[in-house]
Amino acid sequence: MSGYLTIDKKYEIINIIERSKFICEISPIEDEQQAKDIIEQVSKKHSLATHNCYAYIADELGLKQKFSDDGEPQGTAGLPILNALNNSGLRKVVAVVTRYFGGIKLGTGGLARAYGGAVTDCVEKAQIVDMQKVAFCKVVLDYEGYSKLNNLLMRLNIPAVETAFENDVSLKAVVKIETDKSLKDFKEKLADLFNGKNAITNIDYGYYPFKV
Repeated sequence: MSGYLTIDKKYEIINIIERSKFICEISPIEDEQQAKDIIEQVSKKHSLATHNCYAYIADELGLKQKFSDDGEPQGTAGLPILNALNNSGLRKVVAVVTRYFGGIKLGTGGLARAYGGAVTDCVEKAQIVDMQKVAFCKVVLDYEGYSKLNNLLMRLNIPAVETAFENDVSLKAVVKIETDKSLKDFKEKLADLFNGKNAITNIDYGYYPFKV
């Protein structure tokens, strides 16, 4: 697997069902501890709510999963939230659905639809991103060289980050590494552009979000 789908930032929606207010917040996370921290923050923010139910998927493979009904009947809240996350294909994400009870009972089926539906609605609002494994190739060039490089990056659809314009221009080219050949191809094109000169001063590896 070369990457995973997640969201670019926190999103929130509010659904009113039979006078009960369901507030869903979904956030991208780096790990399980961050998911727990967010759940705690939301629970404190909505400390007067009837329930703060949640689910999270804390890794890119979907193996670290946890959910809680927070006092709702078993299987009516946390599991529907988790199912909605899994159905969306998202990874490294946490969803907290807060309920302020409106006085009308929804029944087990109604609760499951309300909790799962809140997450589905929130995901539909969110910008999904494809987190791909990349090489961050740092390049330092004069302004003439930068113009040539910029044309190459645009032609290859390679993003640039951390661009700084000083005496020289420095930037990091974001090269997908879904295959061993992709980074090698970029280095070769760069060498051809600058007559064999190695313009890359450093390479770091990580993930980068590409809009879906």
